[in-house]
Amino acid sequence: MSSNRQADAPSSPLRAPLLFAAVAVLFVLEGTLSNAWFSGSWNSALTILNMGLLSAVTALGVNMIWGYGGLFNAGVVGFLALGGLAPVLVSTPAVPGAWAAGGPRILLALAAGLGALALATLVARRSPPRWRVPLAAVVVLAGYALFRTVFDPAVAAIEANNPAKAGNIGGLGLPVLLSWPVGALFAAAAAWAVGKVALGLRSDYLAIATLGIGEIIIAVLKNEGWLARGVLNMTGVPRPVPYELDLQADPDFVARAAGWGMDAATASGIWVKLCYAGLFVVVLVALIVLSELALRSPWGRMMRAIRDNEIAASAMGKDVTRRHLQLFVIGCAVIGLAGAMMITLDGLMAPGGYNPLRYTFLIWVMVIVGGSGNNWGAVLGALLIWFLWIKAEVWGPAAMALLTAPFPDGPMRSHLIDSAPQMRFIAMGLVLLLVLRFAPRGLLPER
Repeated sequence: MSSNRQADAPSSPLRAPLLFAAVAVLFVLEGTLSNAWFSGSWNSALTILNMGLLSAVTALGVNMIWGYGGLFNAGVVGFLALGGLAPVLVSTPAVPGAWAAGGPRILLALAAGLGALALATLVARRSPPRWRVPLAAVVVLAGYALFRTVFDPAVAAIEANNPAKAGNIGGLGLPVLLSWPVGALFAAAAAWAVGKVALGLRSDYLAIATLGIGEIIIAVLKNEGWLARGVLNMTGVPRPVPYELDLQADPDFVARAAGWGMDAATASGIWVKLCYAGLFVVVLVALIVLSELALRSPWGRMMRAIRDNEIAASAMGKDVTRRHLQLFVIGCAVIGLAGAMMITLDGLMAPGGYNPLRYTFLIWVMVIVGGSGNNWGAVLGALLIWFLWIKAEVWGPAAMALLTAPFPDGPMRSHLIDSAPQMRFIAMGLVLLLVLRFAPRGLLPER
């Protein structure tokens, strides 16, 4: 009983500032100390920080879905990847000859496919019960045949257009910052389609549906080369900050770097990462403010009431399925926004790099460790877990060498030390178990 009372007790008002300060100290140590545990490089510290900020945006989206509504999204990686497609289609330059080769036919095929689905839905609603499934199936099959008839030749023509350097449809050449909200729209559209099917059913069907759609999205990005070059990867995605080489060629910047006591290469890397960090912090703070306002509004109180007791909320006249769909779309839109920002940071679209363990499991660890239902907790968990995830590769061999110091030198000790960097997931599991044991509601519990 005492442990339950402690878990339900309100946390100290100093808890959040102290925990954030402790995480900040880790980043400062990473930038200033040079030893077996820290790199002593601000470039390294800022690299970890930027990915931590992007992970925090992703964790906010998952926290909205799970912390506000109790919905389990097992396909976070898919919505991230779908958001990452936006900078490729919106901001990269157009590929000469690609649109003429098959662009209009691609649009016509997509319109035919969507029209077939809409017609099948209409037929199913207006047909007698015994004929609904057969008639809808006929419409879908006919629509699919028409879709492939138009789509396949168009794809072949686009992929045959300068395949060594392009082979894809290209982008619109618009400013890259415009692609961020487009990435959110892409993910929101996919979430709406999944939610319309799965949210009216039992809750576990949503987890199965999101897991499946996540893998489908990754498979499409890998295999549809006309879209973003598939496994050949898409490089040269524009970015909203200066390039390091341009800064190093600027005499004024070189002079400023000398005044800071740095060489131009080091200073340019730090400056670019600081610019990215500024953009990411602006987006993150805006999302937190909007999320906190929503959470404290009647809408937020209604969502938490639905999460805590769907039956009672439904009895009070609330449309539970509709509200769940609304929340699911909003949360996935935030995840898609993070995906677009991530591609902008990397400058590279590599579908093979979307690993569910990294982009789904680790995000969930961040939310649970930080505190489900608490926006600041999601941010804290993201920054802390990402820092530990990166440093585990460095700390693992050092810790293993210390633990195996009593062992004689030989193949066994060498194998343990060499294998230590691969034990990241064991380390994350250990952190998760410790937090669940001593802080069951997370480091910053929901208020």
